[in-house]
Amino acid sequence: MKNEYDAVVIGSGHAGCESALALARMNNKTLLTTLNLDSIAFLACNPSIGGTAKGQLASEVDALGGEMGINSDKNILQLRMLNTGKGVAVQSLRAQVDKHSYHSSMKTTLEKQNNLDIRQTEIVEILTKEDKIVGVKDAFGEVILCKAVVVCTGVYLESRVIIGDFSRNQGPNGFINSHGLSSSLEKLGFEILRFKTGTPARVLNSSIDYSHFEEQKGDDGIQTFSFLTKKQPKNIFKCYLGYTNKITAQIIRENISKAPLFSGFIKGVGPRYCPSIEDKIVRFADKERHQIFLEPEDRIGSEIYVQGFSSSMPVDVQEKMYKSVKGFENVQILRNAYAIEYDCINSLELLPTLESKRISGLFFAGQVNGTSGYEEAAAQGIIAGINASNKLQNKQPLILRRDQAYIGVLIDDLVTKGTNEPYRMMTSRAEYRLLLRQDNADIRLTEIGHNVGLVTKNRYNIFLKKIKQIESAKIQLVTPLPSKDVKDFLKEKNENFSKIICNAKECLKRNSVSIFDIKNRFNIFKDLPNEVLKYVETEVKYEGYLKKQNIMISQMKKNEDIKLDQNFDYKQIKGLRIEAMQKLIKFKPLSLGQASRISGVSPADISVLTIYLSLSSKKGKK
Repeated sequence: MKNEYDAVVIGSGHAGCESALALARMNNKTLLTTLNLDSIAFLACNPSIGGTAKGQLASEVDALGGEMGINSDKNILQLRMLNTGKGVAVQSLRAQVDKHSYHSSMKTTLEKQNNLDIRQTEIVEILTKEDKIVGVKDAFGEVILCKAVVVCTGVYLESRVIIGDFSRNQGPNGFINSHGLSSSLEKLGFEILRFKTGTPARVLNSSIDYSHFEEQKGDDGIQTFSFLTKKQPKNIFKCYLGYTNKITAQIIRENISKAPLFSGFIKGVGPRYCPSIEDKIVRFADKERHQIFLEPEDRIGSEIYVQGFSSSMPVDVQEKMYKSVKGFENVQILRNAYAIEYDCINSLELLPTLESKRISGLFFAGQVNGTSGYEEAAAQGIIAGINASNKLQNKQPLILRRDQAYIGVLIDDLVTKGTNEPYRMMTSRAEYRLLLRQDNADIRLTEIGHNVGLVTKNRYNIFLKKIKQIESAKIQLVTPLPSKDVKDFLKEKNENFSKIICNAKECLKRNSVSIFDIKNRFNIFKDLPNEVLKYVETEVKYEGYLKKQNIMISQMKKNEDIKLDQNFDYKQIKGLRIEAMQKLIKFKPLSLGQASRISGVSPADISVLTIYLSLSSKKGKK
């Protein structure tokens, strides 16, 4: 066996796949290790990609040159744009995908990738010398030499599946778990946290009475996750919306003492924003019902995922709970719901590059950093892979800012604020979400992906063509139009006419006017694709808000540009509160901007630090 590589990626979930592909595509000899080849990119929880803010993450991974978006589009069963009744800032793609073909097509992509080997083995120890990575050791005692390691172990570290008072040391979906690596990390000085997540039952499609559920159709003619996808996926499956009821709640309350979440049998901290059904019943006691969604797991459609109904109740209680739902009277449970506990690290121990502050060449990505979700994992995976490659090749690291990408928000939150529960990306976490839209991920990030060497020539040419089309549309927007035609057009739209409205851009600022109305009426924007026109329309209609956000970003960048010495002695600053001083010493922020986002460091502390730095700078100039 070949036992020397540039980099080793531990774990083959969504973080591991993106990290390994990034490293290999950036010309590093890479080994991807996995506990089981059948678990590569496996959708162990929900059979979907995307969701609120998560759709943006998937498209951002794609724009940087990653694989999640391409692989998702290949395997779509249904595609929807969420929150279409709200503003564009919170609209996100969500797709039901075939979980089995998603796995197999990603596995094939990995197998065909140059510079990448895959090996089914368990890594139990990370080897270092003088706080630098030198290799890893597997359970067979084999030593694999390398200069960089990316840990992407997901929920497999010392994981335990729990159903009622039953528990078993295993990973999700019956896969084996990882033993030993947690101890190795602990010996290296990492703080180990214990988190918990869960999944609902899978039920037999033919045992459901769908007449009691509301049909949820997909959306046709909308964008996809990947900006390379040209053929619109077909919505070949329907999803359904239903509700629990008073009887469901009563069954849960009567058996709450059997719930591992409340009996103390579960020790890990669960996700606040994706609670189990028993947690919902306790926390929201005033609600008479809770939403559940029926979603197909694959093209065969025999197994249905019951989103919103995760549980760790005993199997007999689960049976009663599920059968209490209208339409589930004769439901057949194929796989029981369960909770899973696992080890993860404290993400505050990482740099914004996702490299350990302590061990050079050791990177972490995905749920091992305390996050929840495939998209969050993939986003971290591609950044960790890029930065591991940059370190190996003595290049500058890639750190995305909060105004550049949801990925920037995600990683900044993790390494600056940390998390005491499974972290989930949401649009509300992004202060510049109007700029970080689903439709413009390629505009924001493709150039960056090209600069680091991940974006292919073909993808980059497609991007350049789109930029030219956008410029063409903008020119046509301000081209004068006949005044009478504009007046008649606005009258038809019940909009007031003004002499200053002499071009398409001014017309487009009216609420009832779309860019497609203008295209059809004035015969402009010929041969420009809909995605370009929609992008330009958004930029025009939200122009004022975008300007305000850009002003805020300019102010924020001033603090980001003020770099802080990693060995700076904060004790010498008079007026700095003790808590702030302790936090700054512990976290060693890279910039004044990052320092301002540390929990426990107040605006007053930042003012004191700013004044001190300013005075020091003036003294230095003298």
